[in-house]
Amino acid sequence: MFTEKKRIGILGGGQLGKMVLDVSNKWGLDVFVLDPNKKCPSSKLCNRFFEGDLMDYETVVEFGKLSDIITIEIENVNVEALKYLESLNKKVYPQASVIEIIQDKSKQKNFYQNHGIPTSSFNVLTGSDEIKNKVSKGEISFPFIWKASKMGYDGYGVKKIIDNKTLEEITNSHCIIEELIDIKKEISVMVASRESGERVVYPAVEMEFNKNSNQVEYILSPAQVDDKIKSKAENLAFKVSEKYNIIGIIAVEMFLTSEDELLVNEVAPRPHNSYHFSIEGSYTSQFEQFIRSILDLPLGSTKIIENSVMVNLVGDSDSEGEVVYKNFDQIIGIEGVNPHIYGKFESKPNRKMGHVTIINKDLDRAKKIAKEVKDTVIITSKK
Repeated sequence: MFTEKKRIGILGGGQLGKMVLDVSNKWGLDVFVLDPNKKCPSSKLCNRFFEGDLMDYETVVEFGKLSDIITIEIENVNVEALKYLESLNKKVYPQASVIEIIQDKSKQKNFYQNHGIPTSSFNVLTGSDEIKNKVSKGEISFPFIWKASKMGYDGYGVKKIIDNKTLEEITNSHCIIEELIDIKKEISVMVASRESGERVVYPAVEMEFNKNSNQVEYILSPAQVDDKIKSKAENLAFKVSEKYNIIGIIAVEMFLTSEDELLVNEVAPRPHNSYHFSIEGSYTSQFEQFIRSILDLPLGSTKIIENSVMVNLVGDSDSEGEVVYKNFDQIIGIEGVNPHIYGKFESKPNRKMGHVTIINKDLDRAKKIAKEVKDTVIITSKK
């Protein structure tokens, strides 16, 4: 298929890697995967699997030397190792300099401020002790949003602080605090770019979050906003991608405020939960676009084929151990329902175990089916 076949090395073997491999295997590409868990979802689908620590310098360097192009499916990787691989003329996409900023929320926020990208007001602090000190002096007032600078994901490392009691529940680590925004909607826009300079934008989607877990629960494609806001969101995401000068794909998460202002919350320089629907709902899935972008191939159409709603399937509150899926037979025959199971062997409370995309030109009907799916499918563990 390709005149010059290049081996791709992926740091991380979770469900994002698995769905990238669905495309790479279809295209006959040679892909190696590194992950600390030998039973990770990607381990059986890649050409060669390596078990190892993504944060260990030597492990990442030795793994990277085996491939022509090194990429990620998770931000928490050793950046210094990636910088060294770049010095060996290895292609690292997204670039190490981009990952370094994005894996630290305080650097992200400063980046937006320095590049004229609208974002909520914030303070960078050393930890909870400094926050308590500033609260006692009246320099900070409740309520506000606390975010750990590093290692946060899927709702972890983020907390709404409303009083001294909730302040006691956070870790004493480097962090940011943000003003509490009156949010009307949360929006995500995916942008893809390749080395040759081509850059394309996907239509904006709407994210609905679970109030308890703070995880994305539903994705509505397209976002239910007027054309003016939609265009503004897509242009803003394009600008963010340009300012990072990223090669690959980047999901830009935004707040739409009650005053219809758009503020960039944070970004992900890799495939993202908000665009899983694109496997069935778009002409080019985010996973195919990801491969096109890092191989510097012409980028595919970002147009929506049909309206869709995606619902995340997570482990129930009592699950802890070998996974058991219940009631799948009750949803598998519904028209427009497309289930994806990630292949994780253990279920944990709120752990993402799969997703279901419902295709239907009537978005309200699709959302109703998505809620039925969410209520029907139970993901638990053997007792």
